[in-house]
Amino acid sequence: MRAILVGLGSAGYSWYKRLRDRGLLSAVVETDPVMKAKMDGAPYPFYTSLDEALANEEADFLVNVTSPDAHTRVNHAAFDRRLPVLCEKPIAFDYSESIEIVTRAEREKIPFMIAENYRRFPYVRKMKQLLDDGAVGSISAIDIQFRRYHQVTRKYAVRILDDIGVHHFDMLRYLTGREGIAVQARLYNPIGAWEEEGAVINANAILEMDGGMIAGYSASIASRGPETSWSGDWRIEGTHGALLLTGKEIRVYGEGDARIITGFAGVNESDTLTEFLTSLDTGREPESSGKDYLLTQALVYHANLSGESGRRMPVELPVLRMDLR
Repeated sequence: MRAILVGLGSAGYSWYKRLRDRGLLSAVVETDPVMKAKMDGAPYPFYTSLDEALANEEADFLVNVTSPDAHTRVNHAAFDRRLPVLCEKPIAFDYSESIEIVTRAEREKIPFMIAENYRRFPYVRKMKQLLDDGAVGSISAIDIQFRRYHQVTRKYAVRILDDIGVHHFDMLRYLTGREGIAVQARLYNPIGAWEEEGAVINANAILEMDGGMIAGYSASIASRGPETSWSGDWRIEGTHGALLLTGKEIRVYGEGDARIITGFAGVNESDTLTEFLTSLDTGREPESSGKDYLLTQALVYHANLSGESGRRMPVELPVLRMDLR
């Protein structure tokens, strides 16, 4: 299996090393020729034109690590050649584009996966295993806290839900097996935070999931106190106990006992690349396929609408129109 990597920024360079070290790299595409220096003279073909790379190189799939605003164009170019795509999140910042891309991938049966890595952390997989085994009974309520200082320079303004909250919303769906039915959100920039046009730095949300479960979400990327891990701190209340995640430590409180779990043996720890390759080899739908991840983006989209309007927003799950051409 050989891949064309598109994008050699900070995230793209991590993918470059991953593909290179596993002997999967066919060529690199990056519109900024200065970025070629990151390859340190490695003999892989380097292109500034995606069309030229697709015309000249043999590949089995494409890895899309461009800026989110370029995702749709790159994905369509790969789909034009029926190339499977492993794409960094989000599918696109524009929700309608996300639906468009997933619809095309599904209609033309082209494998398309979003590289959602948070749900693949070993301790998150362990949480899922514990919950599925009934460690706390039926889930009744969830509280999620995320706090970090994360001022970064990018080609676009950072928005807390689109850039980071999307990971947590995906974890919520993964851990509970439930979909959102409504959301009430407050989005704001706190006093003393940096000023950046278009940036949204803090978020508070109440997410109503099917089956009557409620999740509270509080997130900031301008927190100057102790930081959470990237996956956040979680408190999952159940009918027979509670499960807490702090950092990488899981605490399970049952009826009359408590235990701390720091080992995660017996869970599937494969990364997103391995999951994608396995899905191609077996012909099955991968975890965080485009079709599945669109449901995560639906939560983010409606949370943003709620934040803009100040109203509780019903979540309308996307319906793919397979008859459209």
